[in-house]
Amino acid sequence: MKQLTLNISEKKYNTFLEFIKTLDYVKVEDVDEDTLNNLKVSLAEVKLIREGKLPKQTAKDFLNEL
Repeated sequence: MKQLTLNISEKKYNTFLEFIKTLDYVKVEDVDEDTLNNLKVSLAEVKLIREGKLPKQTAKDFLNEL
């Protein structure tokens, strides 16, 4: 099976998604919205850390959180 990544405007996303779900040869995997939002927040935090706006965390502290 081949994969294809598409960039679609927010306004047309739901319409396009519903259309491709009707195609029997296309498999659309569901995306967990909570996981996606957590990823966005994490990436925003990384950006702030790189800009020096958030303190860095030591590896030891990170592992202790797990």
